[in-house]
Amino acid sequence: MDVFHVTDLDGNKLIDEGVISYLEKSLATIHCGKPAASNDLTALELTGTDRVGLLSEVFAVLAELECDVVEAKVWTHNGRIASLIYVKDCNSGSPIKDSQKIDTIVGRLRNVLKGQDDILYAKTSVSMTVTHTERRLHQMMFADRDYERKPVLQHSDDSPVVTVQNWVERGYSVVNVQCKDRMKLLFDVVCTLTDMDYVVFHGTITTAKDRAYLELYIRHTDGTPISSEAERQRVIQCLQASVERRTSQGVRLELRTTDRPCLLADVTRTFRENGLNVTRAEVSTSADVALNLFYVTDALGNAADVKTINSVREKIGLSCLKVKELPLISQQKTEGEEQGVGVGGTVLFSLGSILRRNLYNLGLIRSYSQA
Repeated sequence: MDVFHVTDLDGNKLIDEGVISYLEKSLATIHCGKPAASNDLTALELTGTDRVGLLSEVFAVLAELECDVVEAKVWTHNGRIASLIYVKDCNSGSPIKDSQKIDTIVGRLRNVLKGQDDILYAKTSVSMTVTHTERRLHQMMFADRDYERKPVLQHSDDSPVVTVQNWVERGYSVVNVQCKDRMKLLFDVVCTLTDMDYVVFHGTITTAKDRAYLELYIRHTDGTPISSEAERQRVIQCLQASVERRTSQGVRLELRTTDRPCLLADVTRTFRENGLNVTRAEVSTSADVALNLFYVTDALGNAADVKTINSVREKIGLSCLKVKELPLISQQKTEGEEQGVGVGGTVLFSLGSILRRNLYNLGLIRSYSQA
């Protein structure tokens, strides 16, 4: 039996019956996180060295090759970039299945990703299968070994603290993660452990103000705990990376406008021409309306200048490109809520981190209990 205490993104009690009903239904079913419409799209997977203007070049190539970008997510971490871009043919509106055109797309995008100094590690591939986008991004960055690279941006006080110790008497390895609370934190940590062939048997997650504390009891899929110092350090590195990948660096810009050909190419070119680097992006379209989120910094990874942001907004459109503040999580928690007090050891979650049952249904965790 699992008990969750949840709030909305501002730390307030849920009172919307529609949201509560949606939670109940989604938690009771397998929910892979991708709409059925994704079956009608072609997925492009890209990894390479991040640089200013890279997304602009990628979207320009796709526009030139008459690929309509319907959805996309872009993560950057430690100087690397991973992106899943879902496209369809501009003319037919169908998935791109022509092998010659696919080869052209892959070749052009690989050349863009290679640039001048990433000949060995830049990768481009095409998939016709439906996948969970965010879990796939974790897998792509894990395969790219981003966790071994030196950070380009320092995460200062928000850097996650991860410890791993063995509980010899019970045959578990105990993982503790302390970091800033945010949406999908539990999902990110558990996905990474699963992809590293570990199974989560028990765990406790609590939050206090804006901090999250995770304690997970894990074993290998063969039932054994972590057996060496090198393996312990690797787990620590990978979990730190899993938390940092989704950390929002920079100013959050929201673009909401009528979708049109070359929209993303034009917007990201404007970012590039003004020296802005995109650290994370989410692209979606619904009923011919484009809703895109961009997190941008200057070329060196520092906070973008206000004048630069205003200039970009004027060029793209003040009414459609707006600066959005991140939602405040758990700002107004009471003392009792901060400590996660409840019957039977229940814990407090931020809305968006309560995917435990979905993870179970997806086979990501075997069992879970609050101690």
